[in-house]
Amino acid sequence: MELPRVVEQKRFESPAPAPQALTVFKGSLWMGSRDLRRLYQLDLATGKVRSDHECPGTPWAAVTTGEAMRFTIGEGADDDRYVTEYADGFASGNGSARGKDGLPARFACPDFTGSYLSWDGKNLYLSQWYKHRIVQFDHDGQIARSFDIDDEVSGHAYVKGKIYVLRGTEQSGENWRIAHFDPTEDRPAVTDIARIPFACRSLTFDGTNFWSNHRAANRIISFTLPK
Repeated sequence: MELPRVVEQKRFESPAPAPQALTVFKGSLWMGSRDLRRLYQLDLATGKVRSDHECPGTPWAAVTTGEAMRFTIGEGADDDRYVTEYADGFASGNGSARGKDGLPARFACPDFTGSYLSWDGKNLYLSQWYKHRIVQFDHDGQIARSFDIDDEVSGHAYVKGKIYVLRGTEQSGENWRIAHFDPTEDRPAVTDIARIPFACRSLTFDGTNFWSNHRAANRIISFTLPK
């Protein structure tokens, strides 16, 4: 049976090219531009820019972790990936400083690869595109668990006990679905819910609507799941 499509609610033109990282934090939408390496705070209702900030590298992903945000930042000529806290600015260095969420304020992704992030109130999750998986970090930023998604992952968000994940393929025509699974289960089943009719990058939730980027079209789009 063919999956239904998500229901679009709103779309904004991105204030910068290649909108990539995306999260909702303290009533604002925060978007990171892949090409300009800048972070933009946007009004949720209008999409207007409230502030913008320089990033220490390429902002590939973002998530809210309570009183701060976490970003996956690509650094250097090899685009090595680090998970970095943003709390009145980006954390720097490789010291022993802890973030507001209890994890190291800045730590390397496994094998320096990884992109999208989600947070369940206690645990941080990172997806790895080419490995088709989402990993859960422990208190020290090491892998505690791994979840096979069986597809490329272009975003995920934790909502009401489940991780919602954008999964599909980029090369065969940008074919994407939204699915979910329960990370507390021993062997969680990843279940598709609906089709995404655009080339989605990142996933966040504002309490009512999901949000994602149509990066190639420089659009930021909110949607709900079909009933």
